[in-house]
Amino acid sequence: MEPTSFSPTDSPSMESPLSAESAPPTPAPRNHTPSPSPRAEAQELRMEEKERTADTEEDPIYLSLLSEVSVLVEEPAEEASEKAEERAEREAQRQLLATEELVYTERNYLRLLQVCTCTIRSNLQKLQPQLPNLDSMFLYIEEVIDVSGRLISLLDQKQLTPHDPLFLETLCDAFLSLSTDMESAYKEYLANYNTVTALENSYKQKDALWTEIVKVIKSSAPEVNATSLSFFLVMPVQRIARYPLLLQTVMKHTEPGHPAYSLLEQTARTAIALNCRINEYKRFREVADKYKKTETLTIRDKMNRLNSHSIAKKTARLSQFIKHETGIAPKLVDEEFDALEGFFYLLENGITVLHENVETYLDHLQEKRMRTLVHKPLCALRELLAGPRNLISKRLDKLLDYELIEEKPSLSYDEQAVANTYKTINTLLLNELPRFNGLALTLLWGMLGAFSCLHKDLAADMEQLFQGFTQQLPGAECSSLEPNAFWEWAECSVLEGARRLESLCPPSLFVFSSIWCAMTTTLSSQPLSPGSQKRLKVLTDKHGSGKIYQLTGHVVGTRDLDLSLNRGELVAIISEMDTRGDKRRWLVDAGGPRGYVPSSKLVRYHQVTMDPAPSPHLITTMDHAGGVRRHSCTPDVRRPSYTPDTPQPRLVLAGYDFMARSSHEVSLRAGEPIRVLEPHDKKGSCDWSLVEVRGQRGYVPSNYLTVMPTSTTPTAPYH
Repeated sequence: MEPTSFSPTDSPSMESPLSAESAPPTPAPRNHTPSPSPRAEAQELRMEEKERTADTEEDPIYLSLLSEVSVLVEEPAEEASEKAEERAEREAQRQLLATEELVYTERNYLRLLQVCTCTIRSNLQKLQPQLPNLDSMFLYIEEVIDVSGRLISLLDQKQLTPHDPLFLETLCDAFLSLSTDMESAYKEYLANYNTVTALENSYKQKDALWTEIVKVIKSSAPEVNATSLSFFLVMPVQRIARYPLLLQTVMKHTEPGHPAYSLLEQTARTAIALNCRINEYKRFREVADKYKKTETLTIRDKMNRLNSHSIAKKTARLSQFIKHETGIAPKLVDEEFDALEGFFYLLENGITVLHENVETYLDHLQEKRMRTLVHKPLCALRELLAGPRNLISKRLDKLLDYELIEEKPSLSYDEQAVANTYKTINTLLLNELPRFNGLALTLLWGMLGAFSCLHKDLAADMEQLFQGFTQQLPGAECSSLEPNAFWEWAECSVLEGARRLESLCPPSLFVFSSIWCAMTTTLSSQPLSPGSQKRLKVLTDKHGSGKIYQLTGHVVGTRDLDLSLNRGELVAIISEMDTRGDKRRWLVDAGGPRGYVPSSKLVRYHQVTMDPAPSPHLITTMDHAGGVRRHSCTPDVRRPSYTPDTPQPRLVLAGYDFMARSSHEVSLRAGEPIRVLEPHDKKGSCDWSLVEVRGQRGYVPSNYLTVMPTSTTPTAPYH
């Protein structure tokens, strides 16, 4: 029986007096059934509840559910703790499996690398014909094997297993202690991996050769079933990236309250940072390899590379460069880099000059040890200079591009790539150029030390040879001569022979006296090196002798187009001012590069002879005047030359060999007599004299002339 709802307004007894007075009662409908009273309705509800309760108490499903709820309510706290322990055991088991995976895969990784470098490599070296550049395939892999072997060795030293509580701490300590060595080994290997793949692809292009290589690989490692070298050589690339994943997996299943949790977290962060630094180094190396190459392009190749983009880029660079030189736009200055660049160019110039001098030395003295210990390393070092030089040049180009977009609020994708390229090259040079300069300087000092030691050995050999020849010298006393006594005896003998020849053929006396003077007299200036002589000839033929100047001190370029030169170098003057009209900076040609140098460090050059100084038995007109004969290296000191009023000497001779460089000059041979027509040139300069020799007339340097003395009194021996 359904309960009947009721409303208080339906009952007459519940009507309020106000409603009764205000409105008449509503008549009931025709078929309306009167509703029960509230008391009867409540009684019916109670009866229905009892019937429903009785039916439920007899239901077995209800009883079972009720019993289960009571069991759950009364569950003891021990069972909850047991489930927590089970969950902790599962995490510990997963941690153990992750740790075992790290250690097991490391051992297997090390074993495969050793098979590759020992067995496979040795078998490949036996192939005929030998594989080209095979050693380049395995470059830096020995360092990777070494650091992996040391990691396993540190774990084995403790004699712990992954089940031991202290094993995880030992693993983290070993990884952290080797992180620096791991970075240095893997970053070089990964940077060289592109070379490995390129070399393997070159092998694959030769079908017969590649078939033999695959046979060797399969026979050397049959359990692996590898078909290429890259199967083994790619393992270090994959392994260094797996370290963070394996360590993070171990940390994921380790409770934060574990004693080694903080150390494990530090190890995982170190592995991630290690990969980031290796990737950054690899990116730097790729940029360096791209721009440090020296390209030898023909004009046709350069023309083929021209397009609208390259023309616009080069035009923008030229415009920015002109703005720098004219002062319209400021230049981005980096003092640290400028100092490194200046030192590099000084070092490069020193290596180049030493290379030229050593080559000249070996042309006159075939010394095998000198060629092996000095010349070959010097040639290799000189070739290594090309890479940094090209990077420095490319940095300047990228700097001009970067300055054009530096102040823009937002950059496009291409502009961001330009900015990143400049920053990468600049950072690379700031990090690597100091190391290169230091190592190059160390090698240079080592080669100079080897050069000195070889000279010392040569002198010792000559002394030993002299001791053997003393028995053959005239005079019984020669057999017991000491080295100093020998030189005194040789000096007296040479001077005595010169006195005898003086009375017979005076011109010949000049030659012998000149040889002696070369042994005893120190020149006021060193002659030019062979490389400088070549440069002098090139500059003279191109610009003329009047444009040749010499540097009085070292110059380090600090601006664009500034040259870095050493003291004594020769240059040709192109313009006596820069593009701004500043006469303190002269544009010069250094025999190849052109640029600006301070005018205060330039003096006009007068050729320095490589012949010996005049004989002390021969005096010049300067000696008669009581002065000092000027050498060509001191142009500011003027020397009185021949004048018509000077008493005519017995004979005027050419003191040195001189090669005419133009039709206005005449060549001389040392010792030949000449006739002085005018002691100056057409401008009145006493540096040049008009002479006649062998029927030819022309100008010669005045300091190349000397006269015979009127007296032939011999000079006392020099001790």
